[in-house]
Amino acid sequence: MPAAAEESQGVNKVVDNICKLSPDLLAEACQHILIYLQGQSRGVDSAEISDRFQRAGVRLDHEALQNMIRFLLLTFRSAGKSSLSGDDLVLRLEQDSNKWPKASLQVLHRLWSEHGALVHAQQEVQSVLSIGQLVDMQWKLGMAVSSDTCRSLNSPYVSLLLKIVEPSGQICQRSFEMTIPQFQNFQKQFKEMAAVMETV
Repeated sequence: MPAAAEESQGVNKVVDNICKLSPDLLAEACQHILIYLQGQSRGVDSAEISDRFQRAGVRLDHEALQNMIRFLLLTFRSAGKSSLSGDDLVLRLEQDSNKWPKASLQVLHRLWSEHGALVHAQQEVQSVLSIGQLVDMQWKLGMAVSSDTCRSLNSPYVSLLLKIVEPSGQICQRSFEMTIPQFQNFQKQFKEMAAVMETV
């Protein structure tokens, strides 16, 4: 299948899923994304959107939900970069897929007309800084009782779980383990960074 046809099929699949949403539910999901794109939240929490959809009786699998969020993020981000008006955004969406329901396009037009300028302004600022942001860090102390590689069992370790907002807006989790000396060095480096940041 040619790439353009595959892309069109992917867009139509996302639009089919958007068609399952009431205008109010679509507006709510878009608000999450637009708030993030305006720099007013740290990321788009797909778990929260998923919970809201389920409470409203809309069932989407994880991949379909992620594709929808990604599509809306890219649509709004692209519209912001191009400084599109609400009419231009709707026209572009209709060119990409003929499956759009009128009510969904009206929601997107209204929200973009209200928030588009703010998204564009935020993108100007973010173009300077495009690195991931740490939004949460959790740790716990554990004891190694079995290992394929470790010779000294019954030794303590620290397990870290980091939540990071990638430049795309998606929140991802990274986890790793450290020995106590590694963790102490890590903590020392954090203290040094904090001290330097206080002087800025």
